[in-house]
Amino acid sequence: MRKGKLLAVVGAAALATAGLASAAEPDGRVLFKEYCKPCHAANSPHGEVTPMTLIQDQWERFFKEKLVPSHKELVDSNHGGKKVLDVITPEMLQKIKKFAIDHAADSEHPMTCG
Repeated sequence: MRKGKLLAVVGAAALATAGLASAAEPDGRVLFKEYCKPCHAANSPHGEVTPMTLIQDQWERFFKEKLVPSHKELVDSNHGGKKVLDVITPEMLQKIKKFAIDHAADSEHPMTCG
């Protein structure tokens, strides 16, 4: 019986740890602020960009057709001087995309991102 209780405790601890790990991963808003805003803040020479800059269809098109050509050579000086698209993982990019689309100008909850 003790072995069963020990397994239950270890299993519960593993689930709790897994939950904490996923909760600790940054969401799209945090990622947008960290990876997009440094170059696209107000008065930026690259133009200010927030989720409200575009409507949902425009964001879809941007991520599908324009992101890679417009950012493939850009270097991210805030993250080790690596190319932006080498620093942002596909998972991070999906979160940024979801945030931008969910808070686009024509969404139910438009947002500037702060």
